[in-house]
Amino acid sequence: MDPIIIFDYIGTMVFAISGTLTAAQKRLDLFGAMFIGFVTAIGGGTVRDIMLGNLPVTWIKTYEYFLLILLGIVLTVVFKKIVIKLKNTLFLFDTIGIGVFTVLGMEKTLELGISQPIAVVMGLISAVVGGIIRDTLCNEVPLIFHREIYATACIAGAIVYLALRNIGFPPLAYTWITVGTIITIRLIAVRYKLAIPLLTISDDQSSSNPK
Repeated sequence: MDPIIIFDYIGTMVFAISGTLTAAQKRLDLFGAMFIGFVTAIGGGTVRDIMLGNLPVTWIKTYEYFLLILLGIVLTVVFKKIVIKLKNTLFLFDTIGIGVFTVLGMEKTLELGISQPIAVVMGLISAVVGGIIRDTLCNEVPLIFHREIYATACIAGAIVYLALRNIGFPPLAYTWITVGTIITIRLIAVRYKLAIPLLTISDDQSSSNPK
């Protein structure tokens, strides 16, 4: 099996776990937790496929994704205390997931003959929309709107992907380099607390009226 597909499966299950954990922290019932886990795992890919006209969407075409999501939810519910202790491991897999999903989103877009700038957007959508839906439904500010370098890492990786692809690197090489770039940027940003500057408006500016 292609390693990128294996990571795709891992990322799908980990995003399901992430969504279920978030729902548990918000004290939702079992159905609510399952729903949040499911939409977290498939949200980005679903939005991407609909926008690209790739129907039926990917997770409907094969039952593996559904089983992996269900497995992730069940593991979280049954072994919640153990899963919480593995928070750092889940963070790593989540980081791998956004790297892989960025590449998958771009590949699907370019295969359809759509322009490269739009491929970057589709890669970003694949990686982060599931998390946006999760956080929004759980009444949290989505992670990509915080100061953390998250979506920025995906965009940087997407640019590397296109640069290496246009130069003529082998597909397997630029795929792995892209995933590695996104993971590295994300890990370094968290390790050294790097962040994007906040956009702020002072009270004087917000209360002033134009003449």
